[in-house]
Amino acid sequence: HLSGLGDVIALPGMFHLLALNLFVFKYMLSTYSIRDLCPRARTAVKTQTEWKAPIMWEGMWDPLDYDRIHADNQSSVALTVFAVGRYLEAYLETFLVSAEKHFMVGFPVMYYVFTDQTDKVPFIAMGPHRYIRTIKVERHSRWQDISMMRMKAISEVIISEIQYLYSYVFCFDVDQIFTGRFGSEALGESVALLHAHYYKLPKNLFTYDHNPKSKAYMETGDYYYHAAIFGGTWQNVKTIVDECLASIMEDKKNGVEARWHDESHLNKYFWLHKPTKLLSPEYCWDKNLPKSDIIVMRLIWAPKDYDRLRAP
Repeated sequence: HLSGLGDVIALPGMFHLLALNLFVFKYMLSTYSIRDLCPRARTAVKTQTEWKAPIMWEGMWDPLDYDRIHADNQSSVALTVFAVGRYLEAYLETFLVSAEKHFMVGFPVMYYVFTDQTDKVPFIAMGPHRYIRTIKVERHSRWQDISMMRMKAISEVIISEIQYLYSYVFCFDVDQIFTGRFGSEALGESVALLHAHYYKLPKNLFTYDHNPKSKAYMETGDYYYHAAIFGGTWQNVKTIVDECLASIMEDKKNGVEARWHDESHLNKYFWLHKPTKLLSPEYCWDKNLPKSDIIVMRLIWAPKDYDRLRAP
């Protein structure tokens, strides 16, 4: 009878090796028994990167496999979202209510809501082991500064709290609505999102930052990633936000602002440090686009009213 690795080590000679191999095999089987992805199920779209990272499309995977493995591993998720100024009233309640229906259902989740109006965060009924925590942040005068400075706030809460409680972190923009399963299949070491407007375009049309004075400068890249969602293990997300923040602060010191702010810096990061998993645009879709490739819309862009929302 083998009760654990200590018993295996105690066995002598050939029996030791046989038992050790059996133990390792059983461990690997229990940990990595997700069936292979099936890229042939989606022949009309790209399903793998040049560095062999999967691009997650509906039909390529069985959700029960991912849920079982992550339940066995006791995976838990921290979601960060910023609702500052008029964005809180316009988007936050819909975002949270829809997330409770579709985001990591069945897993422990903490929603970290960063806002300048903690007293106005709506009450939302939460499922078991799912919570909301509000964190007060300063309201900057420019929405660009709000967008960029979220990197600093995310880093700080990972250090102070998330690293002790949650295994994964996902960072979201608030002006989005969950409309379908956004589950454990999205979890990974380092996760990037393909931008709905660019995933079918040639690279020469990607809107990277082409200013050599910016730390976000890129001549070319692999894909164009959308900063509305990124994630990974807490360790990797901490590295992502720290490196993006360092680049942002260097640009500010030099009087430079990247073309698309934190998104430009995020694209530069993922160009230098390849993500281990890419989410297809079904994980953040603009309904104004033709949806020939989209079988399931898991998250959609909420209607934009930038003139009103970003007014002083």
